[in-house]
Amino acid sequence: MDELTIRDRLVKHGTLLLTAPTQLTHFAGIAAADVLLNDIKRSPHAFVLACTMDRQIKAERAWAIPHLIERKIGGFSMKQLNKLSRDEINKLMSEPEKLHRFPEMMAGIFHSAVQRINRYYAGDASRIWQGKPSSALAVYRFLEFDGVGPKIATMAVNLLARHFKVPFADYYSVDISADSHVRRVFGRLGLCAPDSEVDQIIYKARALYPEFPGIMDSASWEIGRQWCGIRTRKCSECYMKDLCPSAVC
Repeated sequence: MDELTIRDRLVKHGTLLLTAPTQLTHFAGIAAADVLLNDIKRSPHAFVLACTMDRQIKAERAWAIPHLIERKIGGFSMKQLNKLSRDEINKLMSEPEKLHRFPEMMAGIFHSAVQRINRYYAGDASRIWQGKPSSALAVYRFLEFDGVGPKIATMAVNLLARHFKVPFADYYSVDISADSHVRRVFGRLGLCAPDSEVDQIIYKARALYPEFPGIMDSASWEIGRQWCGIRTRKCSECYMKDLCPSAVC
């Protein structure tokens, strides 16, 4: 099957998801945590800080950290966070339960991120993406946070574009987030080898749709999550079944 035909269908569905009305995104699976994370107008720093926590643990657990700290200190304003020392944040991360697999390291990253938001964005994290910047500039601004690499930085900008409808001047630098679902779907669709590395998936997406590689992210993730599981396949329900060389229906 022509991979451009497969690409076009993924892009079409990704565009539908991109332009759909904004809905509450379930980042943490905890109602209060998701409300905090989705309020990027009043608490944009919650979203940014959660992004910096998303590594080496389950995503839902990482995204719950702002809410769990909020419960401990009785709020989550930048004024409150800015008063916390690194040692105090380390204690919040470590006691009585560990909020992250690496509480001491992540306490340093959290504290550094709060300081950066205050110092460079006047306490308003939404200035990272205000004014319709280029996607490259937005990704670069996330990369300036301690501990944030290309995967987290592009994920953050992709989420802002897809889930929060934040406009950017262009979308060239919004890469696909090659998690296990996306890698599996790209492999089964024949776009990449089944054992492709993350960078191979990213560059394949860039080659297929350079103007917005990440537009295929949500469509691929949805397929992997709903129909194209590791062991269970529901090919007959998937809208890619007629194009997929791995379909078993």
